[in-house]
Amino acid sequence: MIEPVQLPSPWRDARLTVVVPTYNEAGNLPVLVERLLALPLPGLKVLVADDNSPDGTGEVADKLAIEHPDRVLVVHRPGKEGLGRAYVDGIGRALDDGAEYVAQMDADLSHPPEALPGMLGALLSTQSGVVIGSRYVPGGELDENWPLYRRALSGWANLYVHTLLRVRIRDLTAGFKIWRADALRDIGLERVQSNGYSFQVEMHYLATKLGHTILEVPIRFEERREGASKMTTATKIESALMPFKLRTRHRNLDT
Repeated sequence: MIEPVQLPSPWRDARLTVVVPTYNEAGNLPVLVERLLALPLPGLKVLVADDNSPDGTGEVADKLAIEHPDRVLVVHRPGKEGLGRAYVDGIGRALDDGAEYVAQMDADLSHPPEALPGMLGALLSTQSGVVIGSRYVPGGELDENWPLYRRALSGWANLYVHTLLRVRIRDLTAGFKIWRADALRDIGLERVQSNGYSFQVEMHYLATKLGHTILEVPIRFEERREGASKMTTATKIESALMPFKLRTRHRNLDT
């Protein structure tokens, strides 16, 4: 576990909301929230967007919100509609709540919460619209226990999307990042139509088309501790078709 960066004031007091979509993450969520709230970021809030998880993740989130009434928020969604829809809902709520910066991360503990202060510092010290915690820039790492087929799928997906969309990001499918609120408003969540993991690609593509600077910083990506991956065949098909749809859907969008 890395040691969190100690940011100077007023940077450490920034209103940062971490949006965490959940589906069957009852075992991982309390651990993640504990690590997030232990960070030296007093302005940090956690917003859990739960898709009516059968394992009771929503109830776990409610208990955490009672324990931390000013720092944990919960959005209960009617059912499993895809990662993209959960993020659009959660990010929208975070902006409405007054967040200056919005982070995205998975609930499965694959993304190191302790990297967030350093990522926030990188965002605040540059003109970037988003900072990505990247597996594929120098210094980035993949857990040695990550299955070979997942490594191959991730590498192929990045090469495939980069070839079609010409977006200069090494980790195009990354799900760990911090956005400036102004960049998110400029992108416009109403434009985003992706349902699954291709949400990440669409957001990066829109940010690039609109001229926002994107900065990648290295992280170590861990294998999940509990539960199962939510990657399905339908999700893979959507992700494969999405680059073609994005080129058509956003062809008139420019800086």
